[in-house]
Amino acid sequence: METLTGAVERITFYNEENGYTVLKMTPEAKVTNGAAARDGTVTVVGAMPELAPGESVQFDGAWFNDPRWGMQFRAEQVHPVPPSTTTGLINYLSSGIVPGIGPVTAERIVKHFGLKTLLILDTDPQRIEEVPGLKTSLAKSLIRAWAENQSVRRTMIFLQGYGISARMSVRIHNEYGDQTVQKVQENPYNLADEVFGIGFIKADVIAQKMGVEFDDPKRIRAGLLFALNKLAQDGHTFVPRQVLVNTTSELLKVENSKLVTEALEAQIKAGELISNTAYDEHGNELFAVYLPVYYYSEVGSAEHLRQIANSSSMMASVWKKTKWPEFLRELAKKNNVTLTEQQQGAVKAALTSKISVLTGGPGTGKTTTLQMVINALLAEKRTFRLASPTGRAAKRLGEATGQQASTIHRMLGFMPDGGFDLDEDSPLEADIVIVDESSMIDLILFYNLLKAIRPNSHLMLVGDIDQLPSVGAGNVLRDVIDSGLAHVTRLETIFRQSEDSLIVYNAHRVNHGEMPELNNQSSDFFFFREEDPERAAELVVDIVQNRLPNKFGIDPLNDIQVIAPMYRGPAGVTALNDALQMALNGSSRTAEKKLAGRTFRAGDKVMQIRNNYEKEVFNGDIGRISGIDMDDNRLEVIIDGRYIDYDFTEAEELTLAYCISTHRSQGGEYPFVVIPLLTQHYMMLQRNLIYTAITRAKQTVVLVGTHKALHIAVSNNRVSERYSGLLGRLRE
Repeated sequence: METLTGAVERITFYNEENGYTVLKMTPEAKVTNGAAARDGTVTVVGAMPELAPGESVQFDGAWFNDPRWGMQFRAEQVHPVPPSTTTGLINYLSSGIVPGIGPVTAERIVKHFGLKTLLILDTDPQRIEEVPGLKTSLAKSLIRAWAENQSVRRTMIFLQGYGISARMSVRIHNEYGDQTVQKVQENPYNLADEVFGIGFIKADVIAQKMGVEFDDPKRIRAGLLFALNKLAQDGHTFVPRQVLVNTTSELLKVENSKLVTEALEAQIKAGELISNTAYDEHGNELFAVYLPVYYYSEVGSAEHLRQIANSSSMMASVWKKTKWPEFLRELAKKNNVTLTEQQQGAVKAALTSKISVLTGGPGTGKTTTLQMVINALLAEKRTFRLASPTGRAAKRLGEATGQQASTIHRMLGFMPDGGFDLDEDSPLEADIVIVDESSMIDLILFYNLLKAIRPNSHLMLVGDIDQLPSVGAGNVLRDVIDSGLAHVTRLETIFRQSEDSLIVYNAHRVNHGEMPELNNQSSDFFFFREEDPERAAELVVDIVQNRLPNKFGIDPLNDIQVIAPMYRGPAGVTALNDALQMALNGSSRTAEKKLAGRTFRAGDKVMQIRNNYEKEVFNGDIGRISGIDMDDNRLEVIIDGRYIDYDFTEAEELTLAYCISTHRSQGGEYPFVVIPLLTQHYMMLQRNLIYTAITRAKQTVVLVGTHKALHIAVSNNRVSERYSGLLGRLRE
């Protein structure tokens, strides 16, 4: 490596995402390789802390000849050094590195302390108050800002030495403060647990650069947690012990599985992981390993659900003398509806059974049945609460029933720390709690819901069991149905379907393993054949941008949702988002900012991808960027009519939503749905996936792809098995 030392003259380019910088500097020593410009400056490039004009810096790296820009110095390491002249000191202090100090104030400070200025600021900053004419308030803010600035800069230099971006370095410093260096050196894997945005893989890269061995116990411990969390993302609440050992060994590339087993035993002994007997869906006994949060949620859910099922009902006296056939006929007559025997049975079950489940496909009358349950409760002045897992689903539930509905989080009174106001000590005041779209409920949310339901209240779960299971871990709705604790009604008669409508008809055909009708003769179901993935992607964009808006007079952003099976590939979520953003919101005059590896523009359609309790926005909520404030470093997003501010550092919580995955579409309903379906999506071509996507549409479905891909999806009824011990515990 060579060394280049000098003063920064100007910053040509700085990427706050990764710290990549292009700057001009004046070297202390003369450069003889032809790299110097007429003004004596040279170009330096590389990832580095954010520098300011006037700073003196030492760069370690090498010269290289760029074909386009000529000779440049590529910096590998950066070491800020004190300016060696009074002019340099003045420029440095007034460069903006410390807010509030301009050239006049900087000159006043340097004139008083001379070349010892920085030494005094570092070792005896209180002496700044000696400077003649310097206001006391400014002196105090300078002392505070200097200390903070130096701490952050030292930390960033340390972290960037291990390949951590400037933006992530700030986030780590915000978490650990002055203890950052000590914390990271002690155990870099703690970053994965304690700092959002740094997972095990990033922490492992840092650890390797710090010299941590592959078989270090700290690495194996972190790897076990990483493997369990990764498997939880696939829906598992526990993992058989040997599966966990094998998965961890493979992820860490550790050949000696004995080391993993020893680390696992140590973590179980320390209480970091829990080992317990569990049973799979076939009743086979398994030696299971749990993350504590899933173990206690599973055990607690089983206990609370059994308690509800076995407790007396506070509504028992209300319906004790009810003559049900007459009551249900009169209820239907008053509301001008006709109820099948199944629907009547479901209404009665909700009112008399402590736990009931209402399931069925689109158009089978779930909403009508639910409305009759609500009308019966209103007639008898009984209290109830309506909720859904997502904001979109809650909004739909409220509109469909004409009653107040909320997300489960909001109903339980979520708190910024992730807890809830309502629990067994402060339960919901309701005779019955009704949850719609309950196929989306994961185990942890279900546990918190059950804790807040009084034992003598009723619980009614409504949802389509044939849709995709929850994004989070668990198989809650299916486990409750199979447990025998609930009265289960599966509606089968199709009501909602006009003569020329195929959405409902085709959805049920798919669900029964039959190919949908694709003759393009209906008013709401269309198929466009295209085998080439690139051309299919172009066709999707054309359909969204031109064909559907021109034919139906609709807004492509507000009325159309593209739903893709996979993220990768030309017709995957990622590529289609880029293409649709350019087509629908690509104006060069629109404010934009590159954040978290993607470009956001004012007007973009975006989705929240993690629960944020402080902002009251949750995984799956969709909104529009209403503005980008470059001065305050924030985005303003409208979600469900609410204006929500995001600091640029929070942009990782958002993703473009012109195209979304089928999993993320759950609970949503869109006027028009466009679905690319190609054989390159074969890994995700499953019946419940295409069924879920089709049932998101209210007015029109457009499929783009091949008959072969659709046939693969319809024929594949293999639902990925999830390790869930809830069913076994409910059957005990």
